[in-house]
Amino acid sequence: MDGTVLLPDAVPYELAAPTLCAGYTVWAAIRRAAPRPAGRVAVVGIGGLGHLAIQYAKAAGFHVTAVTHSPGKRDVARQLGADEVVADGAGLKAAGGADVIMHTSNSHAAVLSAMEGLRPWGKVVMMGIATDALALPALPLVSNSYQVIGSAHNGLEYLVEALDLVARGAVRPMIELFDKERVAEAYEKVAAGDVRFKAVVTY
Repeated sequence: MDGTVLLPDAVPYELAAPTLCAGYTVWAAIRRAAPRPAGRVAVVGIGGLGHLAIQYAKAAGFHVTAVTHSPGKRDVARQLGADEVVADGAGLKAAGGADVIMHTSNSHAAVLSAMEGLRPWGKVVMMGIATDALALPALPLVSNSYQVIGSAHNGLEYLVEALDLVARGAVRPMIELFDKERVAEAYEKVAAGDVRFKAVVTY
């Protein structure tokens, strides 16, 4: 019982599924980073985690900048609530910078680029899993008093809060539904990166 929470009546199972992992992950990261009120949050990578990070950060009252190289995701990012959309760290810096960078990408290089727009005393919260090397820039890290934080789910209370934001309509996962006979198709689409943004299998 210590590891369970009540599912709000207003959250259907197909929206609960991505919230229990991806939504929980990004909301816990925001809570752990603890941006100042009305602070500036940048989300690097607009995918399964990133599309939810934009919504949660916006629901919490932060100024949100989406960082993506994909032209096809720029309009989606704005629809999700991003105040601004930029391609890289230079664009982030020109847009006013960020107090917190949320690493939801599968590319460490994209996050290192985004750090060009990180304000002094800023934080990089790592949730994305990437296979390329992560070589942190030592001089900017030290001279600007940056913090790099690894974040998983953290506390169970954050899952309750994440579900509540979905129940209130402040956050809505973007999903593609597949019935159980189409599990293989769902897997193939996810592996190819063709799902916007979470695949949910129904039984």
